[in-house]
Order: sequence, then structure tokens, then C-alpha cells
Amino acid sequence: MNHLSLQRINFLRKLNKTLSNSIRALSMDAVQKANSGHPGMPMGMADVSTILFKYFLKFNPKNPSWINRDRFVLSAGHGSMLLYSLLYLTGYRSVKLKDIKNFRQIDSICAGHPEYVKNSGIETTTGPLGQGISNAVGFALAEEILKKKIGEDIINHKTYVIAGDGCLMEGISHESMSLAGHLKLKNLIMLFDNNSISIDGPTSLAVSDNFKKRFESYGWDYIEINGHKEYEIFKALKKVQSAKKPTVISCKTKIGYGSPNKSGKASSHGSPLGMEEIELVRRELKWNYKPFQIPKNILEIWREIGKKGEKIEHKWNKIYKKKKNKIDKFFKNDFIRSALKEKKIALKEEKTLASRKSSESIISSLVKKSNILIGGSADLAGSNNTKTKYHKIITPGNFNGNYIHYGVREHAMCGIMNGLALHSKIIPYGGTFLIFSDYCKPSIRLAAMMERQVIYVMTHDSIGLGEDGPTHQPIEQLSGLRSIPNLNIFRPADRLETIECWEHALESFKTPSILSLTRQNLNPIRNKYSKTNKCSLGAYEILRTNKKIKLTILASGSEVNLALETSHKLAKDKIYSKVISVPCMELFDLQTNKYKDKILKETKLKISIEAGSSDCWKKYLGDNGMTFGIDVFGKSAPYKDIYKYFGLTSSNIANKLKKLFKN
Repeated sequence: MNHLSLQRINFLRKLNKTLSNSIRALSMDAVQKANSGHPGMPMGMADVSTILFKYFLKFNPKNPSWINRDRFVLSAGHGSMLLYSLLYLTGYRSVKLKDIKNFRQIDSICAGHPEYVKNSGIETTTGPLGQGISNAVGFALAEEILKKKIGEDIINHKTYVIAGDGCLMEGISHESMSLAGHLKLKNLIMLFDNNSISIDGPTSLAVSDNFKKRFESYGWDYIEINGHKEYEIFKALKKVQSAKKPTVISCKTKIGYGSPNKSGKASSHGSPLGMEEIELVRRELKWNYKPFQIPKNILEIWREIGKKGEKIEHKWNKIYKKKKNKIDKFFKNDFIRSALKEKKIALKEEKTLASRKSSESIISSLVKKSNILIGGSADLAGSNNTKTKYHKIITPGNFNGNYIHYGVREHAMCGIMNGLALHSKIIPYGGTFLIFSDYCKPSIRLAAMMERQVIYVMTHDSIGLGEDGPTHQPIEQLSGLRSIPNLNIFRPADRLETIECWEHALESFKTPSILSLTRQNLNPIRNKYSKTNKCSLGAYEILRTNKKIKLTILASGSEVNLALETSHKLAKDKIYSKVISVPCMELFDLQTNKYKDKILKETKLKISIEAGSSDCWKKYLGDNGMTFGIDVFGKSAPYKDIYKYFGLTSSNIANKLKKLFKN
């Protein structure tokens, strides 16, 4: 090595350290001004991030939604200032210096934890630890699927995810990384911020994992580096560019790097450093600038790093334009025509079917017409009826399919589906039992928050599943899920309603949907064809036994049949009623007051029938209303016996109402 090249190396090392220090400075200043946040992680991972963005990451700040960009996910979302600093420094329009100064304040894009904003560079909402890992698996999986279907010359990018000790303690990390290793997602790189510190103190308080053996057992490659040595960082990132497996780069870092009194300690994890310590950091790093000040020459270098992607995308666009028509055709779908066709078939056949079987029928029709509907199940394909003869299985190293066997990994499945939905125009759906929505809820909640079109097929939706008993019989799940904002919970009453609920879910581009489906067979409740999607109203009249009525019966799903039987029984005693099918409370609540009054205000007495928690119905019933539901855990027995045990029979309900009207 000659003297000139050595000088050059030393210059670059010094420059890169200065670039890293600009991240550290912005991060500690923003946290200090907000008097809230986590400065330690951004300060510790600044060197790794600088090398990644400067030499390897493929991105274009002028077009943050470029489909072939590398994805950069911050699973350790508490260190959000690392991401905001990088976005500002590299020239994304979404993050200005004023936003960083307003870190953690109302309406600043620089929220406490990253929140997905389209076209911003913030790829996903993270914060609940481990979620970003599962999203990253979804991104990497989407890339492999599209690369196979569209072509490697159009889709050929990587997914990088920064994860911390806490992310890897969460169970979702085990589930997600196990599946990623099984599928051989070689385009997935995890940068493990191995600083051995959590909020309570050293991670040795709770963890003694052998990380190398753990990750290798998943089928991942494992590389150990010093996260503050430029050459080691560069060499590891260079190596993974041609990886044959997903790779973990374990970056041994010091949390709060540069802080004389708090680096390597829990005190730099979740609290501001304090003004005195920040001054010491400035002195230690030789950062002689005021708070939030980035010298012009350093900012210009960062902006040049951001501009590199423009040339890469420009070159890519020449290839894309030649294939644009083919790609547009690939992403096109004909869901609505399929749904209308299925409605006609359903009315003609008038089959008594479980709604899970009705769902399978519409899925078969949809899959034949679409490239972007990617299905799956958490080891319950035969029970959820999510897999049809038209599906091709995605297997390790072979991504020319449209169905994923997630294994018994409900938590990971839903996090991965978020990544699939965030990646491009893919619409993922995945199945499990409704009872296991408890495992899925964190990811469902984030899908709703991010306004992602994710569809959950959740079967065995009540005591109607029978002998498996109370451990598998959902009681409070519907009520809990209905409390999540921007989430549609559909509980169809027959085959026709199931088709309409699927149709609405496929048209809900900014709202995830849960299809709550039965194990037991359901009789058809409608016999007239209508192009109008009645389930989109959320609630509608299905039966009226007289022009003048005394009672309104509200019901959903399997209990609509029960409501119809009850209404007919009451009519024999001249107690006339109307039956309202309520397939989706959330959509009903969005209707006009005039429509809601038409449904609810015709009679003083209203009752609800649903084989689950009754509390969510009370808002419709008023002070005099009655609920027929289940507010205790279920029983293990044949399903008809359980319905009888809990008084959910037409005879019992009708008799109680007759007594009420006599009084």
C-alpha cells in the first residue's frame, strides 16, 4: 500500500466518522429537545448505517416508492431518530430539519416510533419489538415472488432490517426468522445491534442465548463484526450481496457511542442524555457545532449519497418501459366480475354450506383471475379452506406460486402479510381459527394503523365449532376486534353474504378485513340476485313478518338463521318483527343517520343474537334492549347441544319474548 492510498483511506475513515457523527448529533439533540426518546441506539448504529447508505443501499429520495428500491426497516423502532436523521440527511422531502426539531410532537412526521407514511421513506410502522423483523420477511418474500413472476431485470432488490436485543427476545422473531430460513430468502439481511443493553440493564439479566447457533439452526448465515470499525462493516455488507441464505450481521456496538459517562449503559437507552452530557459528547466526537447544525460540506456529501439512486433508477426505467404493458397487465385484477359471477351461481345452487366452504368457493374463482392475491394459512389450510386446487405452493427457493404454508406461526404470518401488503400491489390473505386472533392482534392492529389491505380468514368463529371446547371457542374475540379502529370484521350469514364480504374486502384498499366464518353449515337467507352489495351497508333487513312490527331482531353470521326461525315462531302468536342481518358493524356505523334510524328506530324493543360476547351490541339496543349471547366461556360438546345449553335456540328466545310481550 503506497503512501497516497494510505492517506486516502485515512481521509475516508475520518470523513465517514464525521458523517456518522452527524447522525449522532441530530439524534441526541432531537431527543433532548423533546425531553423524550431513545438516543443510545441511533448513536450506536450510526457507523453501520452510514456505510450501508453510502456504499450499498439502493434508494432514490426523489422517488421513495420506486418498486425496485432496497427496503430499509427499523425493527428497533425506539431508535427512530436514526431513520429520521438518515432521511433528512440524504434528501428525502418528507423529513425537514423543522420536523426533526419537532420530534415526538403533534403532526411531526418524526413520531416517537416510525409510522408508515406513503412515499416518505418510512417503509413500515414499527415500535412493538420484533414486528419489523416479520415485516422485513414479508418484504423479502414479496421481492422473490415478483422477481420470479415479472423478471429479475425488473425486480432485484434487498431488504435490510435493523433489529436490537429486544426484537430478538420477542417470540415473533423466532417464528419469522425460522420461516425465512426455511424459504431461503437470500435477499434478506438483518443488522443485529448487538449492544447487550435493554431498558432494565444488561441483557444478561434475562438472556443467555448462543446467537450464532440459534440463527444457524434457522438456516441463516451469521457474521460477527465490530459495529464501529468501517472495514469490518464494509466487508460484511459486501459479502452478503451474493448470499445464498438470509444473513445476520451481528454488529457489536456501544449503545450511546460517544457519551463519556453513558455509553454502554442502560442510562443512554430510553432517556435524554442531558445538556451537560451532550456537551461532553460534542467534545469527545470533536463535533463543534450548535444543536441541529449540520455543516454545509457534510450535508452536501450526504445529499450526494442520496443522489446516487437517481442514476440507478434512470437506468432501470429504460428496461421497465419496454415491459410496462406486460407488468400493468400482471397487476391488473378482475375481482368484482368474479364476485358477481359467484353470486349468480350461489343463488342458482341454493346450497347449505359452512361459510368457510363458501369462502373457499369464491377464493377459487378469484385465484384464477389474479396474480396479486397471495394466500396462506397457519397450518390450517384444510380447516380454513384457504387453499384451492388452483393454488401453487411457494417452497424453499421456488417462488413461482401463490400460496404460503406459514406453519404454526400465526403471529409471524400476520406480520409477514403486513410486509407483503406494504411492498407493492400484492393483496395477502391468511387463515387461522378466530380464537387465535389473540396471537395475531398486534399485527392486525398495525395493519389497521397503516391502512393496509390485508385479509384475515378466521374460521371456527363461535361455539359452533363444538367438541374442541372452550379453549378453541371464541367468546370475547369478536368484541375485542371490533374495538380496533379502521378494521372491518365481517360475519356473513350464508354463501351469498360470504361472497359480498369478500367483494368488499377486495375493494377496501385502505382497510384490513377479517372474515369470521363458520365450521357448521348455514342455510341460504336470500334468494334474489342483486348487483348491489348489501353487506357493504353493514346491516340490512332480511325478513319482515308484517307491515306493522313490534320487534327488531339484530343478528350476525350463523345466528341470522336462528333469528329467522325465532321471527317465524313469534309471528304465529301475532308478535310481528323484522330481522336485520348485521354482517359488519363497522360499515353499518358509517351509514347515514337516516339509514341507521330506518334500521333501528322503527320499534322500541330491539334484541341481538350472536354466539359471543354481548357488550358490543348494546349500543344498538337502547335501555330496553335484550342481548342473547354468551358472556362466559364455552363448553365441550356437539355444537347443537352447546347452543341449547346456552339458551341460543329459537324456542327459548321466542318463549322469553312472548312472556315479555304478555307483561
